[in-house]
Amino acid sequence: MGTVYLTGAGPGDIELLTLKAHRVISQADCIIYDRLAKKEILDMAKDGCEFIYVGKEDNKHTLPQEQINQVLYEQSKKHDIVVRLKGGDPFVFGRGGEEAIFLKEKGVKYEVIPGITSAISVPAYAGIPVTQRGVSASFRVVTGHEAKKDKSQVNWESFKNNETIVFLMGYHRLEYITSKLKEIGKAPNTPIAIISNGTRSNQKVVIGDLTNIVQKAQGLPTPAMIIVGEVVKLRDKIKWFDEE
Repeated sequence: MGTVYLTGAGPGDIELLTLKAHRVISQADCIIYDRLAKKEILDMAKDGCEFIYVGKEDNKHTLPQEQINQVLYEQSKKHDIVVRLKGGDPFVFGRGGEEAIFLKEKGVKYEVIPGITSAISVPAYAGIPVTQRGVSASFRVVTGHEAKKDKSQVNWESFKNNETIVFLMGYHRLEYITSKLKEIGKAPNTPIAIISNGTRSNQKVVIGDLTNIVQKAQGLPTPAMIIVGEVVKLRDKIKWFDEE
């Protein structure tokens, strides 16, 4: 039985791939990859590597997570090196923890290779630091898309304090997110940035506030993330990768 490497591919710019991720990708016998894994990264694989696509899009999953877990197990019985390639970091809303638990229960050896999460790298490429002395001393990363449950795990009341909030996978719920932030008392002029295709050559950044961002950000391609907080105002001084 082989080893499964739960591997983060980073946010999109292939130069942000880690050296360790590059090594195992180039050695892999099988790569099981998501929709955010760029072709240039897959091209790093050796001849004869088997590729299995298990990508998930809005309302369209190639395989449910339970079947993806089973694919990892089956491939580990066939190959020495199996790479489970995920956009960003496996443990930041990547369901890598679920896969690790499943593999552990099956007796499969695995390693976790962290990736540079989009939660910090995408704002950086947009010229928005998630923390800044005198502006924001903390930040939190929140899912914008929860699994269907009777009760949300997001504690909206805790967002009243002045810190940076990064919503991942929340673009299609932008109207709901902004309404909840207004509901808990966030000021209407609270700055918000939407960053589409962050760190990629087609990155686009839209700036607004709670009153107008839904209208201003219509029609953006995904993946797109939401940044809320005063640090958004620093983009005008720091932006370096793109122009609005």
